[in-house]
Amino acid sequence: MSDRESIPLCVDLDGTLVKLDTLHQALFLLLRRHPASILKIPGWLTKGKAYLKDQVMQRVSLNAAVLPYNGKFLVWLKKEHALGRKLILATASNYRTANAVAEHLGLFDDVLASSADSNLRHDNKLAAIQEKFPKFGYAGNDAADFPVWDAAAEVVLVNPSPAAMKGYALKADHIFVEQRPAGAMFIKAMRCHQWLKNVLVFSPMLLAHRFTDTAAIVQSVIAFFAFSFAASAIYVLNDLFDLSADQHHPRKCKRPFASGDLPIAIGAMLTPLLVAISLSLCAFLPPPFLYVLLTYYVLTTAYSWRVKQVAVADVLMLAILFSMRIIAGSVATATPVSGWFVEFAIFFFLSLALVKRLSELREMKEKADEDNTQRERGYAVEDLPLLLGFGVSSGYIAILVFTMYLGSERVVELYSRPHFLWALCPLLLYWVTRIWHLAWRGKMNDDPLAFAARDLQTFVVGAIGITALLYAI
Repeated sequence: MSDRESIPLCVDLDGTLVKLDTLHQALFLLLRRHPASILKIPGWLTKGKAYLKDQVMQRVSLNAAVLPYNGKFLVWLKKEHALGRKLILATASNYRTANAVAEHLGLFDDVLASSADSNLRHDNKLAAIQEKFPKFGYAGNDAADFPVWDAAAEVVLVNPSPAAMKGYALKADHIFVEQRPAGAMFIKAMRCHQWLKNVLVFSPMLLAHRFTDTAAIVQSVIAFFAFSFAASAIYVLNDLFDLSADQHHPRKCKRPFASGDLPIAIGAMLTPLLVAISLSLCAFLPPPFLYVLLTYYVLTTAYSWRVKQVAVADVLMLAILFSMRIIAGSVATATPVSGWFVEFAIFFFLSLALVKRLSELREMKEKADEDNTQRERGYAVEDLPLLLGFGVSSGYIAILVFTMYLGSERVVELYSRPHFLWALCPLLLYWVTRIWHLAWRGKMNDDPLAFAARDLQTFVVGAIGITALLYAI
């Protein structure tokens, strides 16, 4: 070990050892579990950042085992530790979080962290380090670390900010970068692939055969983007509230915010921006559309905050939210929508929501992870047979509603050859049954619509169904 590497190495936590800001994650977890705390935060903050951190961490705790660590840097730290180097966790995070991380990793000889009275940041961190170690190395990531780097005998940059890279890259002894492209992370956080769901706003216009109505087409397109930006805002907000739960999930832990590849603060700013874009598009649509969109915001926020943790209520809410896209398309184009269609949609999307929950439970069962408390859902593995019965029944009821619609007078008014529509019944029966068969056998992604978007058989069934519809007109 060289002289430089023999000195103690002080390691920052937020943005360095872990990719995200633990206080930001704790704040969203606090708001998720104790919404009324939002009224206390300004008062805590007036007493200082250290006091705020202490109050938050008294009420919630983060699971150190699932935090998104910087993998390459952590591997290097383990090698340094194995060589006998003294490692110090020096962080502005509250001591509760710092101690939990240190205990989990088992690498650190000492912990320097913030308390209720002292915020270990900037010069305060430097003073605390120099009090114990006149000569030291330091690993950090942003401008808050500048005073410490200036005094350090060894400079280590970990996922450095542009300013840190510009000021210290030439002085750095080690540089560790482990980040996915920011642009791709923005798109993923907004879940633009989920905008496919919003094509439902076109359904009232299309089913009313307004194919050549330019005004209706334009209004539907505007409604589509208004709903899409609204949905993205809710997805971002949902991911922020769900950070801790997602970090316990084998796939959701890779989402941009849960993985730390996109700062939580960016998500907090992105949400109101997307809401503003969504609401501004309402100016080009009839006033009732705004009311539908505002109701959608209220319901989706309630779902993200609490309803998704309540068994049965969560899937019913998802079915309602899907059906609201149809209502939105109806009011945007002033096209009356059939009650049969809304009823069909509620049962059909309830079935798909249950597919998603069943798939999640099957995954838990296969991984022998039957403790669902960390994922914050209202189901247990023993609910699998119930979900199967509820979901298949709901899918078949949707098809029954469709057959009853085929016998209504409305069909005769809209279609010159309505008998061709009966071809849709076996197609729907096949598709719904197949989806549930795959889900029960554990071959279904937890999002059935994402599965359908890349499933060849779904495209074949859809093509046959569209052909039947066109012949029926």
